[in-house]
Amino acid sequence: MPDDKQIEARFWKALRSDPIMMLGVDGVEDGFARPMAAVLDEDRSPIWFFVSTDNAIVDAIREGRRAIATVAIKGELYASIQGRLSLSDDRAMIDKLWNPGSAAWFKDGKDDPKLRLMRLDAEQAEIWLDGSSILAGVKSMLGIDPKEDYKDKQASISLQQG
Repeated sequence: MPDDKQIEARFWKALRSDPIMMLGVDGVEDGFARPMAAVLDEDRSPIWFFVSTDNAIVDAIREGRRAIATVAIKGELYASIQGRLSLSDDRAMIDKLWNPGSAAWFKDGKDDPKLRLMRLDAEQAEIWLDGSSILAGVKSMLGIDPKEDYKDKQASISLQQG
């Protein structure tokens, strides 16, 4: 049975291989989260995103609101992450994290005047390893509670440096 450290390690590995997160900020005018491609510098916080200054999330960041990001990686895990967002135009970090996926979104590439880096300093996460399986379905049909096998596949962890 995996412990919290193993579940956290699986989270970072899964996010690196499938980096799309739904990112929401409390108080964004329409209330919707947006799909954003996470970029990792290391297998830990912060989580970076390339963003355009005309994105509604940018205005919410300027007002100091908290963020929630969710991840659903089929067959692997689900996660909900809380943290703080900030904006950066650090050219060295932009150069370091730049990738072909990001380039597709910015007409002038790294020189696009609307380009910013958004930094998510992840503070807390709830992570669930994917418990859906044929075995769970069969147990359910036989009247056996599959939750017993799943109870140790969830972790509430701190992602803060420390």
